[in-house]
Amino acid sequence: MLTNELKEKLIEIVGNENYEDSKTTRLVYSYDATPNFQSMPDAVISPRNTKEVSEIVKLCNQYKIPIVPRGSGSNLCGGTCPIEGGLVLLFRHMNKILELDEENLTVTVQPGVVTLDMIKEVEAKGLFYPPDPSSMKISTIGGNINENSGGLRGLKYGVTRDYVIALEIVLANGDIIRTGGKLAKDVAGYDLTRLYVGSEGTLGVITEATLKLIPMPETKKTMLALYQDIEAAARSVSKIIANKIIPTTMEFLDQPTLKVVEDFAQIGLPTDVQAVLLIEQDGSPEVVEKDIQKMADICKQEDAFSVQVAKSAGEAEALTTARRAALSALARLKPTTILEDATVPRSEIAKMVNGINQIAEKYKLDICTFGHAGDGNLHPTCLTDTRNQEEMERVEEAFAEIFALAIDLGGTITGEHGVGVMKAPYLEWKLGKEGIAAMTAIKTALDPNNIMNPGKVFAKESRKRVVVAK
Repeated sequence: MLTNELKEKLIEIVGNENYEDSKTTRLVYSYDATPNFQSMPDAVISPRNTKEVSEIVKLCNQYKIPIVPRGSGSNLCGGTCPIEGGLVLLFRHMNKILELDEENLTVTVQPGVVTLDMIKEVEAKGLFYPPDPSSMKISTIGGNINENSGGLRGLKYGVTRDYVIALEIVLANGDIIRTGGKLAKDVAGYDLTRLYVGSEGTLGVITEATLKLIPMPETKKTMLALYQDIEAAARSVSKIIANKIIPTTMEFLDQPTLKVVEDFAQIGLPTDVQAVLLIEQDGSPEVVEKDIQKMADICKQEDAFSVQVAKSAGEAEALTTARRAALSALARLKPTTILEDATVPRSEIAKMVNGINQIAEKYKLDICTFGHAGDGNLHPTCLTDTRNQEEMERVEEAFAEIFALAIDLGGTITGEHGVGVMKAPYLEWKLGKEGIAAMTAIKTALDPNNIMNPGKVFAKESRKRVVVAK
């Protein structure tokens, strides 16, 4: 609980206009994009620079007040819900692109920069930042780094972690450290940069990041392969990779998802097929043409009954936009849409999709599945209604079985959404007790008072999707 004395000290740091504790403001920041999960903070604070962040953290460490760093709140794991109260830390003032270095192919930004805004600035210089989370129109770089966000282009280009080369971090005691640099090689000490990417705000506050850029690909092409057999689609994915072709994107949509997306986007997607692969390749015109033709041949060999290459950039963009709209399309059907993620080896995609369908049937639920087939990251999405408590119980049980299935198939409980609150009860299934103990040792060493986003990643108990009032 914030005392009046501490409140006055915080206001001295940021000014009255950057400290808010009205019930309305607290309510706005009591939830994120995670369905049916909410908890009230004690206050919301907006520092203007790293020095102010440091001073805030020092005070919170002294008074043992929880801190929850927050971007746009677009995460789906309850990662920015202040479940133990305390301060929500906003970066609305720290939202600048500090440097675009064309000689070293880097961009240095503050955490509040919107992902797509930065991508547009970079592309205007003929450069390319590949990570493309579906929320990139609203998500911030700080949030992307804390969640190690992925996206459609992850197969070929990797995820956020692969592009973060330097960080400025405020530690839990208020100290400011810098990690990494504009370097192709650096093995000086532990790789703290990679440790903090994906740490979900539990180890410190990221206040600046330097990101690696690459040259913009010359051209790209998109194709759509249609199947009446999910196994055939999965075989196509494996065979394409086995032929040493790494496409930019290789997206999977099952029939229920296709129907909903087409109804939403109305671009002529087929709705009478069992599965679709949406594949894109980029690079030099010669390589793109050769790869697209080879992939089309492979898909046909593996029983795709139709393979269509987009005839124009506009048609290709419409296909990609439709895929990115999958969640929005599904969200129209029922009051509550629960989008989860689990990753399996590419060779196990068909087993995973069939397993999800069997689990959905077992629990009498509507679950649509789409995702990044090329890297095995699938998004089973349950359409439900939080007001139906009995059905919500079945939803929880179904997802527990889905996560267990992913692990049994050599996969993991989350490929890009993060652990947060919702996946915390299942983390030990993946890491084992020894793995959790190692992570706990790091957390305790860097944050002994447990003020940095407490209650996330490390589960005290199994949490269900319930509203937590405070």
